[in-house]
Amino acid sequence: MHRVLYILLMAVTIASAQIKVTPQAKAIHDSTIIVDTHADTTQYFLDPAFDLAKPPIDIHLDLDKAKRGNLGAEFFSIWVEPTLYPGQYAHRTLQLIDSVYKQARKHPDKMMMAFSAADIEAAHRQHKLAALMGIEGGHSIENDLGILRDYNRLGVRYMTLSWSNSSEWAESSGKVVTPGITPSTHGLTAFGKKVVLEMNRLGMMVDISHVSDQTFWDVIDTSKAPIIASHSSSRALTNAPRNMTDEMLKAVAKNGGVVMVNFYPGFVDDNYRDASNAQRDEMQKAEAAVADKIKDPNPAAYYYAYTKVTREYAAKLQRPPLKSLIDHIDHIAKIAGVDHVGLGSDFDGVPVLPQEIDSAADLPKITQALLGRGYKADDIKKILGGNLLRVFRDVERVSREMNGRK
Repeated sequence: MHRVLYILLMAVTIASAQIKVTPQAKAIHDSTIIVDTHADTTQYFLDPAFDLAKPPIDIHLDLDKAKRGNLGAEFFSIWVEPTLYPGQYAHRTLQLIDSVYKQARKHPDKMMMAFSAADIEAAHRQHKLAALMGIEGGHSIENDLGILRDYNRLGVRYMTLSWSNSSEWAESSGKVVTPGITPSTHGLTAFGKKVVLEMNRLGMMVDISHVSDQTFWDVIDTSKAPIIASHSSSRALTNAPRNMTDEMLKAVAKNGGVVMVNFYPGFVDDNYRDASNAQRDEMQKAEAAVADKIKDPNPAAYYYAYTKVTREYAAKLQRPPLKSLIDHIDHIAKIAGVDHVGLGSDFDGVPVLPQEIDSAADLPKITQALLGRGYKADDIKKILGGNLLRVFRDVERVSREMNGRK
């Protein structure tokens, strides 16, 4: 569709009525443990002065917005930008892990570290946000299973096998070239399969968001436990390599896993994706210029600057309607089954979200939209968090069995 026509259509959508959360939807939403499996808010935590209760800039996720949206558990992404930190992957990873603990220590009355499905439930009973961690990108383990085990001891409970860069052992769907790394060019290597099995033994969820199609199928053939896609959507609806084909969705269902839908407009709306791609080269040059200019010793300085640039470019485009996001949830529920879909927002890892979802505070609108599609309360609760909790428990069970425990 021509970009001008797309913008005009989006303008009409903006003028339409906003979703109103009914008492019925609010009752369902407020009685549910809501689990989101991916937020990049962690990058701001590296700022020594950052406080999740009163962030210095407007972000998608803070403690007040989490409370207003009844967000019960958040997996904070431990992501190391591979081209900026060559030779420092583990060091940067440890800094990010420490930063999550620091925020939890600042707010013991509102937030607690969680390491299991039972911990998430305990946090819910105490009316606190359960803070969990997932590593985004297997390059963080520096080809060392011992380092993987160390991250697990520190509380990391999933790992995305690749980010947009391929590691030596896991091929990515992205094309980012990593300095000093000879990437796998065909799925998982033999070492990559050892990583998956060790994650199974440790009780870490294996995350296939960002991986290549061949890596996905290698994981399906290797893993002894259910897998997750922490922030991926449907490729049948939006043709992004990060998204999953219907065949993949069915394979995840057979595996017992769950696909957590990414909220980013570029992954849930083809028209937005086309418009965004049209300015991608220009935006990437602006991002590179930011990286060259940042000399601030504040370890979060780059991300603040990066956020500013990406928001400026996103502001040139109209956000797609909330319907686009709900279509992906609905499609995955129909193809994989309602037991195999959840929420993986990508809060603060993307510059904008669909219309009507400005932050975590707007999560009740998703419940309302699902109710409007005819979903029953029990199925909505599965989508909002129940499915992820089930998979988490299954992964913990497989770990016990592999370690000879009941």
